[in-house]
Amino acid sequence: MSLSQSIRQLAAAYADYFIGVRRHLHAHPELSYQEFETSAYIQQQLREMGIPFTIMAGTGVVGIIEGLDPASRVIALRADMDALPIEEANDIPYKSTRPGVMHACGHDVHTSCLLGAAKILVELKDKWTGTVKLIFQPGEEKNPGGASLMIRDGVLENPRPSAIFGLHVHPQLPIGQLSFRPGMVMASADELYITIKGKGGHAAAPHLTVDTILVASHLVVALQQVISRNRDPHQPSVLSITSFQGGHTTNVIPSEVKLMGTFRAMNEQWRFKAHELIRKITEGISHSMGAEIDCHIDVGYPTVYNNETLHQEANELAKTYMGEGHVEETELRMGAEDFGYYSQQIPGCFFRLGVMNVEKGIVSGVHTPTFNIDESAIETGMGIMAWMGAKAHSTA
Repeated sequence: MSLSQSIRQLAAAYADYFIGVRRHLHAHPELSYQEFETSAYIQQQLREMGIPFTIMAGTGVVGIIEGLDPASRVIALRADMDALPIEEANDIPYKSTRPGVMHACGHDVHTSCLLGAAKILVELKDKWTGTVKLIFQPGEEKNPGGASLMIRDGVLENPRPSAIFGLHVHPQLPIGQLSFRPGMVMASADELYITIKGKGGHAAAPHLTVDTILVASHLVVALQQVISRNRDPHQPSVLSITSFQGGHTTNVIPSEVKLMGTFRAMNEQWRFKAHELIRKITEGISHSMGAEIDCHIDVGYPTVYNNETLHQEANELAKTYMGEGHVEETELRMGAEDFGYYSQQIPGCFFRLGVMNVEKGIVSGVHTPTFNIDESAIETGMGIMAWMGAKAHSTA
């Protein structure tokens, strides 16, 4: 029996068990950097499989599986494990037991698939060569991003992987499908916090005040110049002001107005040039209108960039495992993922797992109260992660 056949056979045999794992995780979600029970549960699963592990970044878990000739190649497989502050609206037996917390982005799926892949790789370790590093990472949903903390603590060293793979649920992709994309995949994400201050006063005497509402309004419009007149039109980028807070009544000009927003880019050089432009525009307009300004840019996740050589290898491996018609191309997304920290350090491949089933009514997007998956995706996800871990050789 070939290795791919063996992996498919074990994925089918263990699918029900890891669906149960997913349901346990889904019912017991934990927010970013608070994944203590989740981490303990993963550790127990690895102990039962006989997989040694270490703890990083507080709740992160890193397991090591050695096949034949362990030093010949090292491949990392990553899953995130935090949930979101969302009240679940699904009526399911494994609904979240924690008010206001839900696995609405599929991290319970990612973790279950990686645990399933670990089980398969351990059982077949005399049939593949090299070492697989299992990365169960906290805090993907919240700055500074658990990936950055894992890297800080040495997750990409001792041994250093030559490549890393990450899987993510795709609620618009049908069950039984995977999707990949080379090069730019997801955007960087930076948070904008702008505070405008000035002398407040009576709205009937604006000449005696600094009209912070007017200053902020000019800024909301002017900041769009960053995109419309400074960005290369061939470079995807987004700047959105999403919060305008100031004032509390009809006849008072407030002394302070706060703006918040997000800036997204696909190019790291343009990203930081844009930061300079944002500061220049906010300072220039505010000072010209007599206001004080505090412009804070919280630098978030970098772009997710799929190494072209690794992507090509992963795409071919996926077609071998899944069949030609089950592998598609992922669309470019302006959403962000802290997998970008890994792909900035070593060759990375971030790909999508189809979880949609229209017939069953499973169509809700991530980060919504009704998000769910067709759980047959677990079998596919654990199998493809095991296959990538066992077969990828890229040293791009």
